Amino acid sequence: MEIKEYKCPNCGGAVKFDSTIQNMKCPYCDAEFEISALDDYNKELALAKEDSFDCEEKSWEPLLQDDLSTGSCPSCGAELIGDSNTIATVCPCCGNTQIVTKRLTGVLKPDCVIPFHLEKKAAVDALKEFCKGKKLLPNFFVKENHINCIQGVYVPFWLYDSQTDGHVRYKATRMKAWSDSQYNYTKTDFFSVIRDGTLGFEKVPVDASERMDDKYMDAMEPFDYSKIKDFKSAFLSGYLAEKYDVDSKQCMERAAKRMKTSVENEFRKSVTGYSSVSVESSTVNVKDGKVTYSLFPVWILNTKYKKENYQFMMNGQSGRLVGRLPVDNGKAWKYTILYSGIIGAVLTAILQALRIFL
Repeated sequence: MEIKEYKCPNCGGAVKFDSTIQNMKCPYCDAEFEISALDDYNKELALAKEDSFDCEEKSWEPLLQDDLSTGSCPSCGAELIGDSNTIATVCPCCGNTQIVTKRLTGVLKPDCVIPFHLEKKAAVDALKEFCKGKKLLPNFFVKENHINCIQGVYVPFWLYDSQTDGHVRYKATRMKAWSDSQYNYTKTDFFSVIRDGTLGFEKVPVDASERMDDKYMDAMEPFDYSKIKDFKSAFLSGYLAEKYDVDSKQCMERAAKRMKTSVENEFRKSVTGYSSVSVESSTVNVKDGKVTYSLFPVWILNTKYKKENYQFMMNGQSGRLVGRLPVDNGKAWKYTILYSGIIGAVLTAILQALRIFL
């Protein structure tokens, strides 16, 4: 399998995408490069290495051919570990990023990408801040070496453009109350309110990775689409990346549901002047759909504690945090006993004071 990396024209080191300067930078000699210039340079290197050998070539079994473990690092020769969805990984021996070019061609090639805008230090600092004051966290979780295991991953997303026709019927009431010297009165008028309209949607995001928690992905939004760029594999250098394993047809249902909710919310804003409003029926048709394949930046930390998985994520563009943190049961009991003792002592002091005054 062809494994790709970007070489520095100055020192030959592996060049990575630098989120701070939004360009390529060599971590060894600090040289900076335009992505297009580096692409041309690497193409020339590839052409220079092409030789012809008259030798019978064995073909791999289809399953093995698509397994990253059959590839080796061009820098140090180490075996690269991954699965059938990996499109960019970091060599465990030399630390250089390697890209599986086969999984970036044809229908597997993303149309666009949002590059990382926040570097690893920002993610580590955010996680530390997130953990501050959480006294029930296990000790290992807040250790420096654990927090530094956070990884930058490009997550696959489908972006949907569509037109929607909506028809929503609301049941509304308007109440009036008054009273006289003998009785209180309430008058309730009932209304059927109908809203029809057309709304257009652009780039409604749905993550296309089975292993990513959909609730986490939704919670990290929004992403700033003004920063979207045409896809170039150079953006992946220095990060992990995965290709989609849930196709656009499967994700369409989630996108349509989000559109329907948005249509209902927009229509609801125009129904005013009533005491109560509830949806009686709702029909939203999605049409003229167009889908775009993109990669979005996410910082991820996975933790296993007492056989249960915990995940922390940060939007690699905006810094928005989501996560579920483990709880140390031993600490929980300790603080329960401590606070119970304090409360008991306070109550005892209060009772003694009452006896003195009585």
